[in-house]
Amino acid sequence: MNSVADIWQIVLQRLSRELSETAINTWFDEVEALAIRDRTLYLFCPNEFKRSTIESLFSEQIKAALQDIYSSEFEVKLLSSDERAAFEPEKVKKATSLLESGEFTFDTFVVGESNKMAYAAARAVADGASNHYNPLFIYGDSGLGKTHLIYAIAHQFRQRNPDAKIIYVKGDDFINAFIELIRAGRGSEFRAKYRDADLLLVDDVQSVAGKEQVQNEFFYTFNTLYESGHQIVMTSDRPPSDMNLLDDRLRTRFEWGLLADVQPPDFETRLAIIKNKAAQWGTIIEDDIAKYIAENVTSNVRQLEGTMNKILAYRDLIGKEMDEESANRAVRDMMRKSNEYVPTAAFIITEVSRYFGIDDSVVKGPSRSREAANARQVAIYLVRRMTNLSTPDIGREFGGRDHTTVLHSLEQVEKKMRNDPSFSQTIKEITININSKR
Repeated sequence: MNSVADIWQIVLQRLSRELSETAINTWFDEVEALAIRDRTLYLFCPNEFKRSTIESLFSEQIKAALQDIYSSEFEVKLLSSDERAAFEPEKVKKATSLLESGEFTFDTFVVGESNKMAYAAARAVADGASNHYNPLFIYGDSGLGKTHLIYAIAHQFRQRNPDAKIIYVKGDDFINAFIELIRAGRGSEFRAKYRDADLLLVDDVQSVAGKEQVQNEFFYTFNTLYESGHQIVMTSDRPPSDMNLLDDRLRTRFEWGLLADVQPPDFETRLAIIKNKAAQWGTIIEDDIAKYIAENVTSNVRQLEGTMNKILAYRDLIGKEMDEESANRAVRDMMRKSNEYVPTAAFIITEVSRYFGIDDSVVKGPSRSREAANARQVAIYLVRRMTNLSTPDIGREFGGRDHTTVLHSLEQVEKKMRNDPSFSQTIKEITININSKR
């Protein structure tokens, strides 16, 4: 990974393929790279003539160089001395809320097979393209980008409707606010806040299930907004049908609009997320290191970001340059942190074998029958996803198979999950079986 100054030097090296050394020295000798924010490279040039010349003659070449580095489109802004003075304080200025920041937008959301339905629905809601997606209910495991999507909806909705009243609340906070204001005799204030919203975003709505008074309040809030044609977006860790303590009348309303799930990202999406995050943070990550992280951190986006944060900390705090050793250390740390319960490979193989009705030895053995190969690939996928084992270690659990064979199995399962909903459900069922034995 590199600082913005390092990246600017790489850009200049690429420009030198098209420009002479004299041109580089003449026009860029006074240019200083300040920052990369929201896919924009900010440069400072105190010389007005040089600055205007760079903007008119070389900005497209700079953008092309950044596209080559990051595989993503970038803007370039050259600042004057006055503009730099105004720009510098922004280094420490924070948005008043994540809803107002540019961090969680549709532009920074990486779309893959695992989330494209939820992404498309969120875009449609934010753009006002359809009134059929009310409510929009996005569900999936923690760390897969549900909150990112509802922040992105809010950001886009605000761009389209600057005066709109947008309310974002987590399920637990809705409960706490309800209890506090009702006890204080300020129930009308509570109702006015939520029932006047143009857009209501409720994160982790599963929290309201089983709480009778809260569900009743939420029911009437929902009805008021829905009947007024105001948009409701909710996220949850499960679909409404799996919320056993949820009132039937709420369950029915949650299913009125569109249900969209998000799944763990496949390898290609994980790799794109890593590259995208590096671009957002103004750093470069080598392909082999990015692939290593994508192969080993498989559960969710939050773990990928946490791993990259750890690597950045090694670099910035202890001067540990990005290499395979530091990446491996960050991956190990993340796995220890995120897996309170880690089943053994043997236990996973046993559960997979039991589900498919075949013996453990067949799953681990050399049989190439369709039944054995299918169960083996599922077992390899779940061992990779649910344990801290590396791909070589997984290969040894399955009769000494090599790293390439393990990766092929992972790719096949991820591909089949994308294209076959019943197979995806099978993976979920086996995962639930394993987790239920903890």
